[in-house]
Amino acid sequence: MKFTELKGSLAAGARNVYLLEGDDAYFRGKGEELIKDAFLQMPELNFSAFDGETLKGSALTALSSALKNFPFMAEKRIIKVSEFYPSEQDFEKYLQPLFDDFPPFGILIIVNTGLKKGVDLKRKRAVCYVDCNRADRDTVAKWAYITLRRAGVSASVSVCENIADYCLCDMARVSVEVDKLIDYKPQNALTEQDIESLVFKDADFRLYELTNTVARRDYAKFCVIKDEILKKGGDEVYILNGLFNYFKNLLTVLTSRYDAARLSSILKMKEYGVKKSAEQAEAIGRKKLEYLTEYVYLRIAEIKSGKILPAAALINAQNAIFFG
Repeated sequence: MKFTELKGSLAAGARNVYLLEGDDAYFRGKGEELIKDAFLQMPELNFSAFDGETLKGSALTALSSALKNFPFMAEKRIIKVSEFYPSEQDFEKYLQPLFDDFPPFGILIIVNTGLKKGVDLKRKRAVCYVDCNRADRDTVAKWAYITLRRAGVSASVSVCENIADYCLCDMARVSVEVDKLIDYKPQNALTEQDIESLVFKDADFRLYELTNTVARRDYAKFCVIKDEILKKGGDEVYILNGLFNYFKNLLTVLTSRYDAARLSSILKMKEYGVKKSAEQAEAIGRKKLEYLTEYVYLRIAEIKSGKILPAAALINAQNAIFFG
C-alpha cells in the first residue's frame, strides 16, 4: 500500500508485520510513529528495537524470542528492526516458522531504505508492505494543502505545487517548510510571493530552473540563477555537470526510439519530464545539442586536467550556449 493509505489500514486493525521501505525518511519515520500511536502502550516495557545488521543466522532467534514475550499490561508488544535484509536461507530457517505462527499479541515493524539486497520481504504472505518511496508532485502538493488547511492557513493548489517543486518532493523537507509556513500564518491566503521568499529552494531545483532557461534562450535569467547558485555554496563544476547531464538527456530523448515510459525508466525521470525534455530538445535542435554536449564535456575535462580554471570554463560554456 501507499503511505497515504496506512492510516486508514490501521483503523481497521493491526497486521502482524509491517515493512516500511523506501527512500523518503519522513514517510518511514511517520509510518513507524502512526503504528506506535495506534497500538503501543507503555513503550518503556512493550517496545524493543534491533539493528538488522546484527540479526543473521542463529542471532535471529533473539528476534523470535522478543516477539513471543507477552506484553506487560497491554494488548500489543512492538518490535522494530532497522535495515533488515535477511538471506533466503535465513528467512526459510528462522523467520518462515515465526511468520506462519505469528504471536497474536506481537507486531513487527521493519524499517528499510531498500538500498541493500536480501529476500524479497514485501512478497511474503504475512508482510504488510508500505511504500515509503518519494511521492509524486500531486501527492506532495495535496499533503501540503491539507496540512495547511487543517492548521487554518489558506493556500491555493499552485502555491502547494510550488512547495513540492522547491523541495523536490522530499517529504522531510516539505514537512519542515510547511511547519514554517504555519508558524508564519499570514492574515490573508499564502501567495506565490510568500513561497518564493519563505521556502528554501533545493540546489538541484535551482539547477533545474537554470537548465530550463536554455531552451527559452533567456540569458538574463540564466545569469541570475547561476549567480545565486554560486553565492549559496554551489560551484562552477557543479553547474557544468548539471548542464552536461541536461544536454546529454535531451539528446538521448531526441534520438531514442523508445517511448516515454521506457525512457522514464532508463533516465530515472517522470514521464512528464521526458515529454518536457522532448519539447526542449526539439526547440534546441539535434545539431546544436550534439555540439553543446561535446563542448561542455570538454570544458569539464580541461578543468580536471588543469588546462583551464572553473570560472573561465563556465563563462566559455555560457557563451557557447547563448552566442556560439
